[in-house]
Amino acid sequence: MEKILMSNNAGSSPTTSALKVALVEAQELDLVRTWKLPPDQFSNRAGSLTPSSVAFLSQTGVWPYVDPARVQPYHHMRVWDGLDDSSEISFSSSSPPIATMTENSNLQRALLQRLSNLAPFSIFDSTKVALIEAGPPESLQESLDLSSYPCVTLSSGKKIMTRLLVGADGVNSPVRTFAGIPTRGWDYGRHGLVATLKLAPSYLHQRPRDMATAYQRFLPSGPVALLALPGDYATLVWSTTPEKAAKFKSLATEDFVAMVNAAFRLDNVDLEYISRLNTGHIEELDWRSSVIGVKEDEARIPRKVESVQAGSIASFPLRYRQADSYISSRVALVGDAAHTVHPLAGQGLNMGLSDVQSLANTIQYTVKHGGDIGDEMYLERYNGEMWMQNNRMLGITDKLHKLYGIGWGPLVGIRSLGLKMVDQMGPVKGWLMKQAGGMVT
Repeated sequence: MEKILMSNNAGSSPTTSALKVALVEAQELDLVRTWKLPPDQFSNRAGSLTPSSVAFLSQTGVWPYVDPARVQPYHHMRVWDGLDDSSEISFSSSSPPIATMTENSNLQRALLQRLSNLAPFSIFDSTKVALIEAGPPESLQESLDLSSYPCVTLSSGKKIMTRLLVGADGVNSPVRTFAGIPTRGWDYGRHGLVATLKLAPSYLHQRPRDMATAYQRFLPSGPVALLALPGDYATLVWSTTPEKAAKFKSLATEDFVAMVNAAFRLDNVDLEYISRLNTGHIEELDWRSSVIGVKEDEARIPRKVESVQAGSIASFPLRYRQADSYISSRVALVGDAAHTVHPLAGQGLNMGLSDVQSLANTIQYTVKHGGDIGDEMYLERYNGEMWMQNNRMLGITDKLHKLYGIGWGPLVGIRSLGLKMVDQMGPVKGWLMKQAGGMVT
């Protein structure tokens, strides 16, 4: 997604619209351009966009192409401790919303529609990078010194020389490997379980869109979140052990639904028991809910899940990664090629968009001042701005994951007290929301 946005930004800026841009994409972009789902179906790959991300997409002319019927802002959020349900923090914002949910495919399609209305680009889709080398091929007769220029050989055999190679090519980035930039980090030993869910009707009459609430509960094995989509739909993001993720994916549909409902309602002991069952989750959930007296209150827990969209249950490993640098000579990294973050704060996509915005501003600055866009001296503006900013977010999410993964009694009490105190401090909550929303001025 970041590479298409980089192309959009270059074409939409008067300063950089004259630059020659080549977009290399492994997937077939016609499938993205023609992507369409019925109104009652949603992709399980959905992102939570902060107000600053939406503002950036509007600034570049992309947001008007996003299908508004597949967009859901949420103005309320409740986060609580799975080992102490009284320990919680809640957020509310009337304007702008706390965040806006939409499917990645909806956003990618909008990016391509916007791109088609800009100056022509060289687009190579259904194409992979076969080789990256420094310097021109022997067949190129050139009087200029191009020894530092990356030469990209495509799977089609075509070769492209470039002043600046932007790596938006994922966690196993070939561009990062070519540049010799090491990464540091670790695997969490957790998987992110995702699914598209259909919720029970709201008890609120004609529930307005701005009543949508995001819910997140921190369990010892990882946080579970339910994020609103349009209508009575939601996306699930559950961080749990690989063994539990595999177990939940193997359950019958009705048992999977009951397991998700249990994750937001039962205490941890009951939840651990029901998670070991192979079947019978519905009856077990109903009995245990009646015993502990679960109250269905949308202000505290999400509406019950009624069904799960066929084929939407999937999982992926969770990692922490940070490149030692986002730049080298004639190379810049953005998105997952530069960093990989735990999804508990929903910041992965937003961090990638912020990378693109910063790098685009750096390129515009360089062009305005007659500089070489591949020169490390100019690229350092991007690296200096984004590396530390992203490192802070990576550190926050990593520490939260580790803090809430501890079930030791005294520490649970201390963190519960701390969360309750923060929830009572309006200015502190406002600052946290601005940090998460990228609205710091």
